[in-house]
This record gives sequence, C-alpha cells and structure tokens, in this order.
Amino acid sequence: MSTTSASVKDVQIDPRGYRIGAGITAIIAIVGIVLGSGTAGTTTFAVLTAMFIPGATVGPQATLQSFLFKTLIRPRIGAPRATESFRPPRFAQLIGLICAVLATAFGLAGVTLGFFIFAGFLLGASFLNSAFGFCLGCEIYLLLARMRAPRAA
Repeated sequence: MSTTSASVKDVQIDPRGYRIGAGITAIIAIVGIVLGSGTAGTTTFAVLTAMFIPGATVGPQATLQSFLFKTLIRPRIGAPRATESFRPPRFAQLIGLICAVLATAFGLAGVTLGFFIFAGFLLGASFLNSAFGFCLGCEIYLLLARMRAPRAA
C-alpha cells in the first residue's frame, strides 16, 4: 500500500520516520525538563503541544518531524523494507499531545510536580520509541483494539 493513496484506510508509513520523530521529541522534552516548570520549560512543552496536533489528528505522516525525516534522512537511507499502518502511531501522538498539554497546563498553573510527572512520562515514552523501537502508545492502541474485537466462540 502507498502513502499517496487517496483513502485514509490505505495510509502506510515508514516506521523509521516516527522513531526519528520520537528522538526529536525526546530531545525537546529534555530541554523543557532541564529548563524547569517556569516560563521557559512551560513554553517548550507548549511548542511540543503544537508539534503533536497534526500527528494526533491526521497521523504521524503530517508532523514536522516526519517532514524532516522525509526530506533530510529518507533520501539518504532509501525506502523501508516494510511499512506500517499509521493508526497505532497516531494514537501514540494523541497520548503525547495529552501529556504535553498537561505538562504545559501544570507549568502555567505553577504545579511543579504535575509538570514534571507529565513531562517525564512524555520523555520516557519518546525515549523508549527512539532508542529501542518500543512504541508505548502503539502497544496501548493494539491492546485496546484486541479488547474491542469480538471473541470467537
């Protein structure tokens, strides 16, 4: 299946792309955490929030990180051996968006512990994906899909 297909059902993505995107997210999250829950750190997580919106609504293929991967990295490494559905990574982007929004909100409210909890969760999930190829949000998506599937008798 091709990413140029008109049907959303047919959208397949290069798994290396969202793994690189997770690395970019992890780096930005580290910067935000180091800057702390004040204005600078909160602003960093507000930027992450904006970066997650296209991925959570359309899919990871619509993110800035994906654009950077497609234009700078993929031409040098070639096409992937296999592609994957965009749905599990889109769900992972939604979870990232929620964490970024909550970190930003807690930072703005001056709730330092809340800021660091959600910032840390976002960093942890991004690191797992970028370093080990383990997409926590994708795994949650697949678990929920299995729970919704009708059971055969």
